[in-house]
Amino acid sequence: MSVFESFKYKRKDTFIHNLDPRTKLIMVIVLSAVSLMFFEIVPLLIILVINTILIAIAKSLREWYYTLKGLLYLLILVFVFNYFLVSPIFGIITVLRLLALASSFSVFFLTVHPDDLTQALIQMKIPFDYAFSLSLAIRFVPTIAQESQSIMDAQMSRGLELQKGSLIQKARNYLPILVPLIVNSIRRALQIAESLESRGFGAEEKRTYLYELKMRFSDYLVICLFLASFLLLLLDRYFLLQ
Repeated sequence: MSVFESFKYKRKDTFIHNLDPRTKLIMVIVLSAVSLMFFEIVPLLIILVINTILIAIAKSLREWYYTLKGLLYLLILVFVFNYFLVSPIFGIITVLRLLALASSFSVFFLTVHPDDLTQALIQMKIPFDYAFSLSLAIRFVPTIAQESQSIMDAQMSRGLELQKGSLIQKARNYLPILVPLIVNSIRRALQIAESLESRGFGAEEKRTYLYELKMRFSDYLVICLFLASFLLLLLDRYFLLQ
């Protein structure tokens, strides 16, 4: 489950980590929008290089490598389908686009703590229930991935073969993993619901917070840089080339 490494927050003292979550949210939106806007190899390569530089500044290249390793089979499958159904160039472009999108979200999730994300969304006037639900979902993705790996190791120690047989047989072999994983996920959801209910979740009229996020000069500078670049690319893409 190395593909979920990009959802694991790693606390580090870097320039990217110290940026406000709202700044990084704007960054990932801009990078993702540009990745979807262009359908040429060169712009997508530039976006991928920019993401790589950002991940390197965040000192998270190792985690990003494991994410790409987990996506390898999906990327090969996408390339093969597009290679035979459309064209080789289309297959390369699709793979680059997926890599650019995955890298953009890796920059965000590797450097934003779920609690900071909740606080940022609240300060952006997002209702607390929605902000908390999103943060909770992000927080438990790596947990579920680790649990599924533990179940796979336990079943393989009992003689379960995951790599042998036909494609249909391999799919059937994963049933002993999916069933306990789903049961444990439902059980965990019920436990969380009971815990929140016992603490009066949703009953408060006015909520207070331990701290508030504050934007700094570096945040405004990065936001202006990304928004200005996005506007220039938008003009060049849809207006100047017409």
